[in-house]
Amino acid sequence: MTRFRLTALTTLTTGALLFAQDAAELPPPGMTEYWTPQPPVVSALANGVPSDAIVLFDGSNLDAWHIMRQDDEGNPQPQAANWVLEDGAMIVPPREKGSPSSDITSHQSFGDIQLHLEWRAPTPVKGDSQGRGNSGIFFMNRYEVQILDCYENETYVNGMTASVYKQQPPLANACRAPGEWQTYDIVFEAPRFSFDGTLLKKARVTVIHNGVLVHHATVLDGPTVYRGLPSYSYHSPRQPLRIQDHRDPVAFRNIWVRELNLP
Repeated sequence: MTRFRLTALTTLTTGALLFAQDAAELPPPGMTEYWTPQPPVVSALANGVPSDAIVLFDGSNLDAWHIMRQDDEGNPQPQAANWVLEDGAMIVPPREKGSPSSDITSHQSFGDIQLHLEWRAPTPVKGDSQGRGNSGIFFMNRYEVQILDCYENETYVNGMTASVYKQQPPLANACRAPGEWQTYDIVFEAPRFSFDGTLLKKARVTVIHNGVLVHHATVLDGPTVYRGLPSYSYHSPRQPLRIQDHRDPVAFRNIWVRELNLP
């Protein structure tokens, strides 16, 4: 046996003995196992709604939503949603420029959620940049993921489809052609505040657009604003969802959320 082979054999034997000795000194596997609490059982059929989801729109009615209007004294009051129901979709209603917005707001309020939403940019195509198939989904009534027809339509990248509006552009442009249904699957993690209103943790969002990951735990610098810079101020830990009326007849269907128990 050559010296090299003898040295290699000695090294392997020594290593095996040391590994066996270390393994003998380790605690039993059960020391690092825990069995409770068991996660809840959720059934989720292919292309179906998870069994624990809250359905906000199934194509039949607008009962989960309202619009806000001012009363005679100028105070905001909820009214029945006035969006158009057509072929299982709800569509932003027509309105003149300068008339009150018909943003729809969910009756229910949420914190951390998984959201599924399907939307369709209108045809025939009208306008360009931000004037083409514009809408948005607002988490907690203030943090917007942009909806826009960016199929062969350029605009500022932190305002394009699936951007965190005016903050973070998406990793990719996954837009389908106008008239085709598109999907958003979004995990939103609400910001955390202390009891005195101090910000402890910023909001985060993960967005999958048409099966393409376009945001991964993207940090939000505050509520999305059209002008100026975002900044946080205290708000309650549960707030409603809002879908924007930007005067373009964008259609929506199959909207559901799952409430999450994130750390």
